[in-house]
Amino acid sequence: MDLSNQVAVITGAGSGIGRAIALALAKQNVKLALVGRTLEKLQRVADEARPAAPEIRCYAADLACDKQIQKLAGELQADFGQVDVLVHGAAVFSSGTVETGSVEDLDRLYRVNFRGPYLLTQALLSSLRAQRGQIVFLNSTVGLEARGRVAQYAASKHSLRALADSLRDEVNGDGIRVLSLYLGRTATPMQVQVFSNENRDYHPELLLQPEDVATVLVTALTLPHTAEVTEIRMRPLAASY
Repeated sequence: MDLSNQVAVITGAGSGIGRAIALALAKQNVKLALVGRTLEKLQRVADEARPAAPEIRCYAADLACDKQIQKLAGELQADFGQVDVLVHGAAVFSSGTVETGSVEDLDRLYRVNFRGPYLLTQALLSSLRAQRGQIVFLNSTVGLEARGRVAQYAASKHSLRALADSLRDEVNGDGIRVLSLYLGRTATPMQVQVFSNENRDYHPELLLQPEDVATVLVTALTLPHTAEVTEIRMRPLAASY
């Protein structure tokens, strides 16, 4: 399926996987709406993507804030008039035991990793329905199998999985495709934090690369509309953890 001149909204686009997806979609001649908390980071990604993408706009928004999400949705509709692809890439991470983990951290993870994607999907769903669009949830393998010391993060990702599965059942009949992409450890700024919390040396060359994820995602998005990939699970080839 040709993605030319479609509009893709990418959250968490300022670095890591979101940046890689933006650059990959730019090469598909996609119009990009880059969303993140720091405008300067988004503008650097936009400068990289601009030679290929027909149009790029940047939006600074904190997905933990309901009012900012509603404002973002209105701006996207006014600027582009449509949304064809919605990629939920923004996320935050924390670790700790259930005994010591703070409720404040739990609330923050819930708001950014689950509530934010829920509200943004809800706000853009009519446009996605009109375009027979596609929604992608970047999830984590801990959203499938939780381990110790990540209960809060895993719970937010389990919730995201439930959202994707329920949403798919609701909107497939309208021609909307919904993909959950479950990722193992990927060489991103978040992973630097994870390894630091574990008191381990960080070797990004042993991990999934953001470009690997972007390649797989573009392949799924460009499948003929007679098919839908509902779940993909990726991990590093090297047994690095």
